Amino acid sequence: MIVFDQVAKRYPGGYTALAGVSFEIRHGELVVLSGHSGAGKSTLLKLIPVIERPTAGSVSINGQDVSRMPARAIPYLRRNLGLVLQESRLLFDRNVFDNVMLPLVITGHPPRDGARRVAAALERVGLAGRERELPAGLSGGEQQRVAIARAIVNRPSILIADEPTAHLDPDYAHEIAELFRSFNSAGVTVVISTHDATLFAASRPRRLVLHKGLLVEGGEA
Repeated sequence: MIVFDQVAKRYPGGYTALAGVSFEIRHGELVVLSGHSGAGKSTLLKLIPVIERPTAGSVSINGQDVSRMPARAIPYLRRNLGLVLQESRLLFDRNVFDNVMLPLVITGHPPRDGARRVAAALERVGLAGRERELPAGLSGGEQQRVAIARAIVNRPSILIADEPTAHLDPDYAHEIAELFRSFNSAGVTVVISTHDATLFAASRPRRLVLHKGLLVEGGEA
């Protein structure tokens, strides 16, 4: 489903974030990406939705080489992907409903069906009935739940999360981890980077471990 083939990423100035990374993720897998700060985790995840492109090698999704995808096609690719970043990146001048609805507005989704999808996404993350609240009135964990609802409102087949529990206390972190496990149990492919791999230990996920841009564990599918 997701295939990295000898992927390298070098930035101007000579910094190498990834070097010769190869692995395959099958449909429905839960994959936890770990490694030290600066190991290349965020760079790797950004290559999947083509936020970044590799310097060498290829990234394929369902047999399509997205690393060479024309810019006009990228929005269509992203409709099947959900992306959750370390920071929630919510619009603080919009309420919860508008924040979660935003991806559907961008894709021209019919408003009535969009509203149903928003309600379902908020219920899924435990925020049913909170549609009219502003993000500033929510806790950090609740804000991250809104970000997750926004990521799943399009019902993606792949959910990518970059350190979604990094700034949360342990209780909230375990709740967010449980959410991702529940999405995976429903058949969504989940690729998540975390500084605390023990959050997912009970699920026995597949682990990919990066060290200084090299994949040192988990390269075999």
